[in-house]
Amino acid sequence: MKTKSEVFKNDQELIRNKIVSILDLENTKKYTLYELDNNKEIQSKIMELIPEIRKYFSYNGIKAVGEPERIKRPYLSIIKHLLKPKYNIITTEVRIIREGKEIRTMEYNFEKCL
Repeated sequence: MKTKSEVFKNDQELIRNKIVSILDLENTKKYTLYELDNNKEIQSKIMELIPEIRKYFSYNGIKAVGEPERIKRPYLSIIKHLLKPKYNIITTEVRIIREGKEIRTMEYNFEKCL
C-alpha cells in the first residue's frame, strides 16, 4: 500500500506553496513570534488549510492538525512541520521595542534548502 506522501506528492507540494505564499517567503525571510501572534490574517489562512492537510498528509505527528484546540499556536506548528522539507528554519531569541516596551520574542529565519 502506498503512503500519502507517494500518492499525494503534488497536492502536498501545492499546500506547502500556499503556506509559502501566505507568509510571502519570497520577499520576507524573517518573522518574529510577536508578529505571527498579532497577525490574525496569517493565522486564519493557515488554519483554513487544515481540512486539506488532513486529506493529503499523514498527520499523526502533527498534533496541530489533529487536535488544534489543544495546542497554543497551531498555526506555528503547521508552518514549522510542513515547511521543514523546503526550508531550514533557524530560531533565535531577540528583543524588540514596541510602543516603548522591550519585548522578548523568538525570530524565525527561513532559509530555502538547496
